[in-house]
Amino acid sequence: MSTGTTAVWGRAEQQDFRSRVRGALLGGAIGDALGAGVSGLTLEEIREAHGSDAVTDLVPAHGGRGLVTAVTQLNLFTVDGLIRAQVRRDIGAWHPPTDLHQAYLRWAATQHDWGPDERRKDNGWLAAQEWLYARRAPTRECLNGLGDTVMGTLDRPKNPAAHDAAALTRSAPFGLLVGWEPQLVLQLAVECAAQTHGHPTALLSSGALAVMVHGLARGETLDASVQHALVLLAERPGHEPVTEALQQALGTVRQGIPEPALIESLGATDSAEEVLAVAVYCALVGEDVRHGLRLSVNHGGPSAATGALCGALLGTLHGETALPPAWLAELEGRATLLELADDFAMEMTQGPALHSPAAVTAGWLARYPRG
Repeated sequence: MSTGTTAVWGRAEQQDFRSRVRGALLGGAIGDALGAGVSGLTLEEIREAHGSDAVTDLVPAHGGRGLVTAVTQLNLFTVDGLIRAQVRRDIGAWHPPTDLHQAYLRWAATQHDWGPDERRKDNGWLAAQEWLYARRAPTRECLNGLGDTVMGTLDRPKNPAAHDAAALTRSAPFGLLVGWEPQLVLQLAVECAAQTHGHPTALLSSGALAVMVHGLARGETLDASVQHALVLLAERPGHEPVTEALQQALGTVRQGIPEPALIESLGATDSAEEVLAVAVYCALVGEDVRHGLRLSVNHGGPSAATGALCGALLGTLHGETALPPAWLAELEGRATLLELADDFAMEMTQGPALHSPAAVTAGWLARYPRG
C-alpha cells in the first residue's frame, strides 16, 4: 500500500498538526463522555432527568462524571495501531490492517482481563494503562468480531450484517494520516471496519468519516471535507444510503435554527450512516464547540456515538485550544489521550529520527514494539 507523497514539516506546520491531533482525540472523548449518561434515552427522558435545557454539562455515567466509553478506548487503540504500522515499516512489514487488528485485539483483552498482562511483550505502552481495563458499554459486534484471532477482511468480514456505528466511531484517527492520499485513507478505514462490521453502510460511513477528518487535518473547511467525501463515496458500490444521509445533513443546515426535531429527522437509530449524518449536521451548525457538542447529544439517538464523532470533527477543525476547558478538566484519561496524541504527531512528522533501518531509539520501540 503506497501512501502518496511525504510531507515536509516546518515547525509551524508541526505545531498546527499536533493541535489538530490533540483536538481530534480529546474532542471525541469529551463528546463521548458528554453523551454517555443519556445515550439511548428519548429527548423527553433527558429533559426529565436534566431539566428543560437537557444536557448542558457532563453528567454521571458508568459511576462518575467525565468517564468515557468503549468508543474512546477503541479510538486510542486505533492510534496505537497506526503508530505501530509506521514503526514496523522499517523492517519491511507493511500491512496496516494487520497492525490495526493486533491493536484491536489488545483492546479486546482490556474487556475481559483484570489488568495489564506483563507477560505479553508486545503490549507496549498503551495496553499497560490500567484505567483502560474497564468494560464501558462495548457493542456485541466488537466483542464478537474480536473474540478470536481471525481477522475480518472485505472478502470475509466479521458480522456481515452489522451496520451499527461502532466501527465508524473508532475511524476518525485514520483521517490524521495527512501524508496519505484521501482515497487510501478511505480504503484503510473500510478494511479495518470489516474486522467487526461487514455491512456496506458501516464500512463506507467509516471511510467517509476518515476522509472528512483528513480534509480538516489538512486545513479544509468542514463543508469542503464533506463534499470531498461525497466525491470519493460515489465511486464505491453500495454508497447510496451513506451519500443520501450526508446530503440530507447538508440540506438540513438550511432549514432554520437547529433543534432536536431537526436532528432527529436525520435519524435516531444507531445505524452508522444516521449517526454520521447527525454528527456532521451538529458540527456544521454549532456556534462553537460547546454548542455543537450539546446539540449532538440532546436527542433520542445514541448520544455517546454522535457526541464522539461531532467532537472529533470539531476538534480536528479548530484544534485543542477550542475545546471547553471545564469539560477537559474532568475528562477521564486526559493524560493518556494527550500523550498518545503527541506520540502520533511526533511519529508522523519526525518518525525517521525515532526509528529507521539505520537508527533505533530503544525507548520508542519499547512503547511501540515491532512485534
